[in-house]
Amino acid sequence: MSGSERDKRREEADSFHEEDVLGKAIDMRLLRRLWTFIRPHRAWLYFSMAALTVVSALDLLPTHLIKVAVDGPVADFAAGRIGTDGLGGEMARIAAIFGAAILVSFALRGVQMLAVNLVGQRTMLDLRTAVFRHIQSMPLRFYDRNPVGRLVTRVVYDVESLNEVLTSGVDALFHDIMKLGAIVILLVWIHPALAGVTFLVLPPMFWVAHLFRTSNRAAFRAVRGRVSALNAYLQEAVTGIRVIQLFLQEKRAAKAFRDRNHDLRDAHLRTVFNYAYFFPTVEILGSLAKALLLWYGGRSILGGSLTPGEFLQFFVLLDYFFEPIRDVSEKYNLMQSAMASSERIFRVLDVRSDLPAVERPVRLPEPARGEIVFDHVTFAYEPGQPVLRNVSFRVRPGEKVAVVGATGAGKTTLTALLTRMYDVDEGAVRIDGVDLREADPADLRRRIAVVLQDVFLFAGNIEGNITLGDPAVTRERVVSAARAVHADGFIGRLPAGYDTPVHERGATLSVGQKQLLSFARALARDPSILVLDEATSSVDSATEALVQDAVERLLEGRTAVVVAHRLSTIRSCDRILVFHHGELREQGTHAELLAAGGLYARLYELQFAAQEGVGHHPVPGEFTGDAEAPAGTLRERR
Repeated sequence: MSGSERDKRREEADSFHEEDVLGKAIDMRLLRRLWTFIRPHRAWLYFSMAALTVVSALDLLPTHLIKVAVDGPVADFAAGRIGTDGLGGEMARIAAIFGAAILVSFALRGVQMLAVNLVGQRTMLDLRTAVFRHIQSMPLRFYDRNPVGRLVTRVVYDVESLNEVLTSGVDALFHDIMKLGAIVILLVWIHPALAGVTFLVLPPMFWVAHLFRTSNRAAFRAVRGRVSALNAYLQEAVTGIRVIQLFLQEKRAAKAFRDRNHDLRDAHLRTVFNYAYFFPTVEILGSLAKALLLWYGGRSILGGSLTPGEFLQFFVLLDYFFEPIRDVSEKYNLMQSAMASSERIFRVLDVRSDLPAVERPVRLPEPARGEIVFDHVTFAYEPGQPVLRNVSFRVRPGEKVAVVGATGAGKTTLTALLTRMYDVDEGAVRIDGVDLREADPADLRRRIAVVLQDVFLFAGNIEGNITLGDPAVTRERVVSAARAVHADGFIGRLPAGYDTPVHERGATLSVGQKQLLSFARALARDPSILVLDEATSSVDSATEALVQDAVERLLEGRTAVVVAHRLSTIRSCDRILVFHHGELREQGTHAELLAAGGLYARLYELQFAAQEGVGHHPVPGEFTGDAEAPAGTLRERR
């Protein structure tokens, strides 16, 4: 992949979370994309639209029955053409038709609501699943650039906004527009001149509706942005609650949350203000239209061009007329908000991975040998700031290699490239002779097990956190792996053993216990390559002794890459790679590197002098751990 194409994809990954996306209420481009998710359920949608058409007609039927009753039996009774019995019979017949229309409308409306909600929920299930699968398929660079809170907003809140439109917006908008059109036709058909007089209020009403839509557009945009910011901060604060409490930052965190919460409240109040002036204004203009109807309609009745029944029908229809106008104006903003949500969702779906899928992946050899080759590898998280520079080395099958160096030297980046969490910018990484850019990532990661310093446990139970849902990892393999890393001791003391519940992030387990579980998780997969990234730095001495014993036995026959700060844990490695400022400066055995008197020897001297309490004052440029980290490093920087 060219550098320009890679930069373009990085920009795409950075741009999708803009909160000011709020375009047209009806965007055909977005609707066509939404239709791909609706189409499998279109039969129910068509049924819903047909039912709404009938419901709209039944809603207006009572106005016609009023005209029939007033101009028919009521007028005949007033003129003495029928008696009381005749009036009662005719009114009973009209009432029966009226009641039947209400019952049919009620039944159809219920079935229609069921159908449209079925469409909405199934569509949202498919869309939410598609978004989740897509973000799961994205490489780590995507998560480096996009806060988790924003991603949660996309998957949950933006999708739910679309659900609201599909289940209560689109059908209501369709119903209102259809009803409004039918009312206009009926009003003009009953009395064109009277319709023209009452329609005099429409220009100011449309102007008010335009102001309402414009102001609410900005308000909805502000609300969406405040919600996303609040979600992002809340996720960060809850995840970092231990640090907040340890450093007595509760008040600061509460103030920061309160400020964002106040911003969200103010944004919501702006929408409330818009509704507060819009609906009363519509009511006033509706009352003015009715006043015009009373004035001109009365004159028309006296002139004989309008019957009392037609007048009453016109009056009721006019009342119906302003209801869909209010609803359409309100639904306009709902549709606009939904279009904004769909725009943001599709921006996520449109972000392309900078780890392109291989059309015809090369299968890694069977059986696996475990050979690792870094061939002149250069890599940068940010353009122009390389973390690794022209790195070359080979790890022989079954060899145990340690990687040491200062923070920011590129150690963890090596493991990320080895598992193809990122692609190299220059050079190549090969396993068993296959360039990782040509291999299937799933095939690759089945052969590699990684144990990280920061162990992540999922809510579930002990066994589930070892198997991670892999059906190939049986209970026997779980128990065997746990026994091998000495995790079976503490597991046996738990109330339900391997079925003991594990809370979110393993909150009820110690750091050492979580680390032992991570070893069992890795070993249960029986990998050909094992990567230990600071895997023993967080355990106590007694636990470390158990883990070291297990590691020594279980690494037999496997290729191992061990990233470590504590040099005491890597003395027995076959070879040690020493990194400094992203370059491979030294390599050799522990004894060879000490004898050479270079960077490794100075680091070793520094660590053990610190352990013995001996003062040591390194000279500028000496290899001194964090003090030598490049300025501005962000990960390993990770």
